[in-house]
Amino acid sequence: MVAKHIELGKKGEELARRFLEEKGYVIIETNWRHEKDEIDIIAKEKDELVIVEVKTRSTSFFGDPEDAVGSRKEEFLIRATEAYLEENELDIDTRFDIISIILNNKEQKIRHIIDAFYPE
Repeated sequence: MVAKHIELGKKGEELARRFLEEKGYVIIETNWRHEKDEIDIIAKEKDELVIVEVKTRSTSFFGDPEDAVGSRKEEFLIRATEAYLEENELDIDTRFDIISIILNNKEQKIRHIIDAFYPE
């Protein structure tokens, strides 16, 4: 049996992927891994590579989902992105977005935070 939070996360990632496609983004990869790091969604919008972290919660009682993306998570995403760019020999403008989702029986709220953070 899959844990509820894992199931919720998978539903959230699927919603995020469809949300981006409806906005005209081209999805290149989902759940791309490099060692211990993972990028939820790698997409392209015009001539920009978009690295998307998806955070899904059933409630905002303990804070908004995007609040869970701290500096350590940002470091992991940046490191994985550098590996992805190198592995695919890409030289392209890249930005980091967060898709924050509240998903439960009563509501489905999606918030897209463009340029959520910048590499140092």
